[in-house]
Amino acid sequence: MLTPSRDIELDILGSLRASFGEGALLAGVDEVGRGALAGPVSVGICLIDGSTSNDFPVGLRDSKQISPARREALDPLCRAWGVDLAVGHAGSDVVDSEGIMAALRRAAADALAQLGERGLVPDAVLLDGSHNWWVEDSLFDFDPILPQVPVRMQVKGDASCAVVAAASVAAKVERDRLMVDLAAQYPGYDWASNKGYSSVRHIEGLRALGPSPLHRTSWHLPGVS
Repeated sequence: MLTPSRDIELDILGSLRASFGEGALLAGVDEVGRGALAGPVSVGICLIDGSTSNDFPVGLRDSKQISPARREALDPLCRAWGVDLAVGHAGSDVVDSEGIMAALRRAAADALAQLGERGLVPDAVLLDGSHNWWVEDSLFDFDPILPQVPVRMQVKGDASCAVVAAASVAAKVERDRLMVDLAAQYPGYDWASNKGYSSVRHIEGLRALGPSPLHRTSWHLPGVS
């Protein structure tokens, strides 16, 4: 099992300082909810700079590797560790109308807007995964909604890089809480347990009730003819 370190992010910060000085900001970015059948896709952005402590929260891991109770305990520690942290969301309507990659950018833009209200803009991005969804992927996207800063991709970044793991934990906690609240509004799909992902009880609910307004109806939904 990979455990997070600061090696990669410190290397990037070292390069940024040469161009932007000690206050250069690196954004660790991760998403949750990409593969869900219902609910938003959510993006966590954790900002760090040269003053960020090497002592990141004890027990920090990729959010998928730790229990819900441990994630809840880590969430405030992750938010306090870096310069700032925000989570943005894009609903199923955006996924259906614009596609999942555009929805990821909309969710990231939501998180960036929160950080921007506090006067914070990243100088570079450390993005989990192998596909750079941060950058517009169409020749016709002349007005990108995200700042076009340097982006470094890191496969399993949520497991190997502390700043990405912090973003991962916060995004997972916030989206899970949202899905628990939405489960009360749309009972019958067991979202409090499955968080909008495919499960036996979720599929049974789709078969019995049909899709809710928060399902991604542009996707193939199991149990729906």
